[in-house]
Amino acid sequence: MTAHIPVSSADSPLGAHATKAAPVGDPLPFADPVHLAAHQWLVDETYLLDRQELEEWLARMTGDVHYYMPIRVTTSLGTGYDTARRMAHFDEDLYSLQRRVARLRTEHAWTEDPPSRLRHHLSNVRTFATDVPGEILVESAVLLFRSRGDVNEPSLISAGRSDVLRDVGGAWRLARRHIAVDESVLRTQNLAVFL
Repeated sequence: MTAHIPVSSADSPLGAHATKAAPVGDPLPFADPVHLAAHQWLVDETYLLDRQELEEWLARMTGDVHYYMPIRVTTSLGTGYDTARRMAHFDEDLYSLQRRVARLRTEHAWTEDPPSRLRHHLSNVRTFATDVPGEILVESAVLLFRSRGDVNEPSLISAGRSDVLRDVGGAWRLARRHIAVDESVLRTQNLAVFL
């Protein structure tokens, strides 16, 4: 049995201004137009990430986005936590995401030269209404296959994501992403990629 302990922006200094949207009610039916639009948004995003069209990916964020992947730890059942407090692989706002992407475009980003070959596999998408007007919560599972160079073994990262999408002028924008990786020790060379 595994306890579900949700990731929270409250555990992050950068998350203080993140949306506090929480799901309301049961998941939307798969045929619901909001669910279909959210699912398409996520699928389109995976193609941008796989092709490393990162400037276009950043354009799909809100100005107050919080992108957060805390470090997982192994704890006893009933401890009430399974992530390290105030420690994260990613704890980003829009400015830090923009700086990371800008650095990847320089000759100093040796961790991605040559660039990784990426494939994001997306599944288990569920969409919820929230208690914040104009925002929806979308849960999904992602499996990232990453291969770099000719001699290193490829790596896999499996994670669950909880995203808040906000309607901005009739278009969905990512306002918050919480990522819960399924391993406490990641078996990849570095994290110069995005989930």
